Amino acid sequence: MNSSTKPRLLSIAPWLCVTGCVFTFLGLAFGQKPFREFIPMEGAASASSLPADYQAKAEFVLGRLMYPSGSRGGRGGRGGGNWQQGGTNWTVDYPRGDRTFAGAIRRLTRIDVRSVEQPVNPDEGDDIFFWPYLHVGMPTNWNLSDAQAAKIREYLLRGGFLLCDSYFGTEEWEGFMVGLQKLFPDRKVVDLPDDDPIFHNVFDLQEKYQVGNFRSMQRNGNTYRGDGSIPRWRAIKDDNGRVMIMMTFNNDLGDSWQLADNPEYPEKFSSLGIRLGVNFVVYTMTH
Repeated sequence: MNSSTKPRLLSIAPWLCVTGCVFTFLGLAFGQKPFREFIPMEGAASASSLPADYQAKAEFVLGRLMYPSGSRGGRGGRGGGNWQQGGTNWTVDYPRGDRTFAGAIRRLTRIDVRSVEQPVNPDEGDDIFFWPYLHVGMPTNWNLSDAQAAKIREYLLRGGFLLCDSYFGTEEWEGFMVGLQKLFPDRKVVDLPDDDPIFHNVFDLQEKYQVGNFRSMQRNGNTYRGDGSIPRWRAIKDDNGRVMIMMTFNNDLGDSWQLADNPEYPEKFSSLGIRLGVNFVVYTMTH
């Protein structure tokens, strides 16, 4: 199949419903892979029962990128294993984080979001092109094949969006960059200024601080792993200046979502993490 016969990403998602407008994402009518569940990396800590309406069709779906991890898990990660069954890095904060975040989008916007996430395997034909937003959890050692990298690169250049989250410090950044170079060896990572539109489309996020990692708090009182004490807001943009890959480096939005109702996790982290996530979703559908 040549590229002209593949679905055109985002051309079927014209309207957003945040403050009174009507958003309609028609991709669900074109036969994507059905919903399925995988083994969470964190086991019971991240498990979540299926919502009663999990089979209901919706206008927007939170995608989650499935990817192979290298044999070295790095700090806090889990490499090796059969990534196609779950239980590896891509399932960090899954599925509880995704489903809590979906509920937050419902409360804070008028987007009709599906109550359950969609794991997306880049090896499965053209399925990736139907999901305009993909969360990438703990990409500290993502080990993409050449074919996977080419598919994801095409997805991004067509209008797709990756949110790379839950990684900290020099060691994990270096592992992340190995995979990123496979995607875009010729594009630079940029630090986003505070006035970038991605921070101001729904919530005007003038003040941003580190969204902490819960396990590190429990272990040593830090909000970060390694030497990742300073939050970074980085990106790769396309030729028109659109953010294709958002990098919440030295932050853990996934924890802020799945632990939003946990009294041991600081509320301020969930407050910022959810607002950032909502801005990213809206940016995805309007840029």
